[in-house]
Amino acid sequence: MGGLEKKKYERGSATNYITRNKARKKLQLSLPDFRRLCILKGIYPHEPKHKKKVNKGSTAARTFYLLKDIKFLLHEPIVNKFRDYKVFVRKLRKAYGKSEWNTVQRLKDNKPTYKLDHIIKERYPTFVDALRDLDDALSMCVLFSTFPRTGKCHVQTIQLCRRLTVEFLNYVVASRSLRKVFLSIKGIYYQAEVLGQLITWITPYAFSHNHPTDVDYRVMATFTEFYTTLLGFVNVRLYQTLNLHYPPKIEGHSSAESKPEEGEPYALDSESTLEKLSALSTSLARVAAPNIEDEAEVDEFPVEGETAEQEESRRKEEEDLEKQKKLFEGLQFFLNREVPREPLAFVIRCFGGKVSWDTSLCIGATYDVTDPRITHQIVDRPNVEMQVVGRYYLQPQWVFDSVNAKMCLPVADYFPGVMLPPHLSPFVSEKEGDYMPPEKLKLLALQRGEEPVVKDSEEDEEEESGGEVEGATEGSEEEEEEEEDSDKEDEGKLRKMEAQRSQNKSLPVKVTPGQVVKEDKERLMQEQQSEEKRLAIMMMKKREKYLYQKIMFGKKRKIREANKLAEKRKTHDAAVKSEKKRSKKARRE
Repeated sequence: MGGLEKKKYERGSATNYITRNKARKKLQLSLPDFRRLCILKGIYPHEPKHKKKVNKGSTAARTFYLLKDIKFLLHEPIVNKFRDYKVFVRKLRKAYGKSEWNTVQRLKDNKPTYKLDHIIKERYPTFVDALRDLDDALSMCVLFSTFPRTGKCHVQTIQLCRRLTVEFLNYVVASRSLRKVFLSIKGIYYQAEVLGQLITWITPYAFSHNHPTDVDYRVMATFTEFYTTLLGFVNVRLYQTLNLHYPPKIEGHSSAESKPEEGEPYALDSESTLEKLSALSTSLARVAAPNIEDEAEVDEFPVEGETAEQEESRRKEEEDLEKQKKLFEGLQFFLNREVPREPLAFVIRCFGGKVSWDTSLCIGATYDVTDPRITHQIVDRPNVEMQVVGRYYLQPQWVFDSVNAKMCLPVADYFPGVMLPPHLSPFVSEKEGDYMPPEKLKLLALQRGEEPVVKDSEEDEEEESGGEVEGATEGSEEEEEEEEDSDKEDEGKLRKMEAQRSQNKSLPVKVTPGQVVKEDKERLMQEQQSEEKRLAIMMMKKREKYLYQKIMFGKKRKIREANKLAEKRKTHDAAVKSEKKRSKKARRE
């Protein structure tokens, strides 16, 4: 009956994990190189379900990796490149120590390098997979492109990130794929729909250069190294889909013409080209101009299993999308020097508008402020001197709010010096029972083509701030109060009749004609439904009843929170109103 003795921690989940130190020794890499390799290959630590079993009975804090992931790293060619670089650094240090300058130069010329192309293909088998993972890549590249050249990271990395992000922004402009914009405290959030995939990224504001010092820039630089390779691949494919030149070229400018004009030296030829591209004021050159005859209309076939209503709604959505893409078509904008130029130029160009600015502000201006075709001038000062007749002077928020509303909003709320309406987030979608601010209700009315009702009295403000959430509870309370009042009146009448009968027993009884009571069918139906609901709740099983009560508690809490927000908004509006009255009185005095 002999057999192998079963030993603890040598089978089951304990054999599926490996600690970080053991993994590092297995790969013969230092900790920074191990981290770098894991970031590039997309391998991350895993928390075991039974940590004590995996940790051999110990409760000490340890980082665990899956053993199969570490075995997968053993065959990675980059590991050998890391080792070659270690040898290179050792030889270079030795040559510097011996002052062998010929050897130093020779070693620098033969510095070991590696490419991440095979890793990109390995991690993203299809182009759609790469697009789905582009959110973090774009945000990181945009962040690095704003870094000052202080030595925190390589200048070449900053320049590369700037070039790649500018190329992507130019593609978004050319394809008109921008959908949402939101100005937050962190930065500007953009959302674009690229080949059916939603890509959301954040851009920091131009004046925020207070970069933190307690961040490990080496780890961020490793991520950026991978992300720049990914974004480079994606940009090439995206430019091919629109038949655009890559590297991008400005329309109507050859390489000889792209040099700065004589008498107006701006920068070096390479920098000047990048700055003209980053201005986003002109279109990109195509490989071949699209032939109008070849662009035949595509036949539309109904989707299998789609009803007529669904087909109609889908068609309406497509029409709305096409209309949104041409939101600023035919409009010409001029940006004053005090407004943020890059985000405004990007958003306006994405929706078909033309944009320009003062030539002394930045390269790439297409027309002057005196141009009579300008329809909108974006300013951010309370008073504008020398206004031109027939031109709207608006604050920058009008552009972003119009994009999110998918329509050109009324300009009266955005004139210079006017208190701006709240900038609502397009990423928030209110569900039934959620609090909806009055500005959102006004916007929905505008989108439906209705005239928004402006309420001035305090009673109307209370109704508006309460909204639909309080409507249901208020209605039921009013009905209960009416019923109580009617019951009290009936009791009073009966008492009076009894008192009269006791006093006048000898008087003859008078017969009065009765009144026909009309039955409210809707109310009877509601009472019947509520009774059925109450009985159904009573007949529920214990477990189902517990779940039902939990759901109802959540709904009631949601209503309470919405009512709190409505009350908060009401007090805020009242405070603003009283402040306005005080300021008016002060002006009069």
